[in-house]
Parts: sequence; C-alpha cells; structure tokens
Amino acid sequence: MKGRSMLRTPTSGFLGLALTLAAGGAYFFALPAMAAEGFTLKDKPKIAMLYFGPKNDGGWTQAFDEARVKIEKELGQKIQFVENVPEDASAIKPAAEKFIQRGANIVIGTAFGYSDSFKDLAAKYPDVAFLNGSGTTNGTNLESFYGRTYESQYLCGMAAGAASKTGKLGFVAANPFGVVNWTINAFALGAQKMNPNATVNVIYTGAWNDPIKERAAAAALIDQGADVIGQHVDSPTPQIVAQERGVYGTGHHRDLRQFAPKATLCSSVWVWDRFLVPELKKVMAGGWKPAPYGAFIAMKDGGTDIAGFGPAVPKDKAALITAEREAILKGKQVYAGPLADRDGKERVAKGAVLSDADLWKMDWFVKGVVTQK
Repeated sequence: MKGRSMLRTPTSGFLGLALTLAAGGAYFFALPAMAAEGFTLKDKPKIAMLYFGPKNDGGWTQAFDEARVKIEKELGQKIQFVENVPEDASAIKPAAEKFIQRGANIVIGTAFGYSDSFKDLAAKYPDVAFLNGSGTTNGTNLESFYGRTYESQYLCGMAAGAASKTGKLGFVAANPFGVVNWTINAFALGAQKMNPNATVNVIYTGAWNDPIKERAAAAALIDQGADVIGQHVDSPTPQIVAQERGVYGTGHHRDLRQFAPKATLCSSVWVWDRFLVPELKKVMAGGWKPAPYGAFIAMKDGGTDIAGFGPAVPKDKAALITAEREAILKGKQVYAGPLADRDGKERVAKGAVLSDADLWKMDWFVKGVVTQK
C-alpha cells in the first residue's frame, strides 16, 4: 500500500494505540455511553464498503474484498464498494455520504486513518451503522475491530521451526510497534515449540509496503544464514525472495502461495467474513450493542487463521500444528506465563496471561529474538 505515512496506515492503529496506552489510555480511544436498548436500523439493511487501496493489492485490501464476496453469499445481498479511498477526511466523508444518499445504512471501513471521520459520520448519521477495520473510535452506532494476529503467527512460527534445518530464522517487519512486535515474539515462541534452540533475526524496514526495502531485508537475512523468512509487511516480496534464494517463508495477510508456491510454508491470513457475518446479523436483528472498546478478535471468533502447509513441513509436525490450532480455538493463550524477555526479566507470571493493554504496547522480545534496523 504505497504512500502511507507511519502515522496513518490501515493495517495499524498501531502507533496511535501504542501512544494512547503509553499515556495510560484504554485499548481503543473512545469509551462512549451505550444506549441500553442498543442500535436498530430504521430500514432494510443495505451495506457499503470503503477500501483504502485497490481490491487486488495482494494483501490487506484484497483480504477485505475476498471477505466481501463471502459475506454477500452468506447474507444474500450485494455489497457496494469503492476502492482507493485515502485516509483523508476530504475523501472519506464524501465517499461514505454518497453511499448513504443511495440508501446504504451499514458502512464498513478498512483503515486506521478512517477513525476520526467515521466518528464524525456516526454522529451525523445516527441511523447508520458504521464498522471500521483497525480503527480506534467507537460509539452507539460505531464499532472498530482488529484481530489477534499473534495467534496465527505463532502457528506459522511452528511451521518455520519444523521446516528449518539450521534453526536460524529471519523476519522482515515494518515498524517496531506493539502490534508488529507481538507477531515477532509469537513467531519465535512457535518456532521454539518445535526447536527450543531456534533464533529469529529481525530487520525493520520502516515502511508497511516497500518492496525494495523488503527485498533488501530478506536477502540480508538469508545471507546471514536464515533458511526460513517470516514477515509482517504488506507485500509478498519476502516470500518471492525466499523462493528465488531456495529457502522457505511464511506469509502475512493472505495465502502467499499465490506468489511463491514453492517457498511459502503457510500464511497468517485475515478471515474477516467469519467475524463480519455474525456481527452484521446482529446489526440487522436490531438491538446491536457495539463493543465499547472495539472488537479485538480471537481466532475462534474470526480474526485470523492459517492457510496451507508446504511439503517442507513433515506430516507429524503438521499434525502438531493442527493440534495447537485446535487448542487456541478452545482458549489456549499464546502469551501465558511463566514468560520472560530476552534479558531474563519476567513479563508474565506463572498462571497469568498477558493483558490486552500490555499486548498493544509490547516493546520487549522473548529469548532468541535479535532485532536489527
């Protein structure tokens, strides 16, 4: 997703959330007073979506578009959408209002940078329901949502640890924010579940979508000995480089076997329809009460999942990963104690689980993670 600044990016309310938490705030910015009776549509439901980028971007936006098709089938109605709506109020508000004027009474956004505009729109149009992926604002007719990506990245780490012959893994990351750091740590914990001596070297590119920097980072990690490359960036470039260099990788956002079928072991994928279909049904049924802090979605509720196991993952190891996935679906916590950071400091006590607030402001790493700029 070209042209995004570090402060305004669809895949991360990341920085804003981290800064809010550091200042002592809650998970999402807004804590509105919710109407006791909930929100009810006045007319028959009609849904519209605003996409940050093109629907075929290969990553974040395409995952939403693929979910749209499934939602249409489940709900039995067509969903209007518009592509390439930048994170700017002068673009967001007219795009949403155009749909509302055409009768849309449920509007779904796909970007952190839509947050303030959606808050304004929700106040201006109290009879319209608004939902926003990776947003930070909430209200009586507005709900932001995001997924617990560390769950699926933990499973991808298991696949990486199972396929690696050296135990030396690499990870191409965008920015050192909590939401990225939790994927790195989970990836490392998953790898160490398979190989306790596994290490993960990390290079931050400083950009969410910069194929040139991603290519350089992936190549550098492979040159340093990594034989599996994980990622939390938007493009499939790390997987492409892995395939070119004859090593393996794990993808992010979507099933990246589309771009690197020989290299990609598995991918952490968005499955938005699994959350949005039941949530939209709640809206349509009437009496909808948006989560006051926004929806922070676990795998069991349709946040993320994993796609595919490459042939480099032995069948017995794949069975272990599948079993671990089932355990997570039943409530197993990735960040359960006892857990210490790489400096030996206890971060989660025995019998405890890392809080959501601590997840969002994660600035530490587990043993075996080596970070580089």
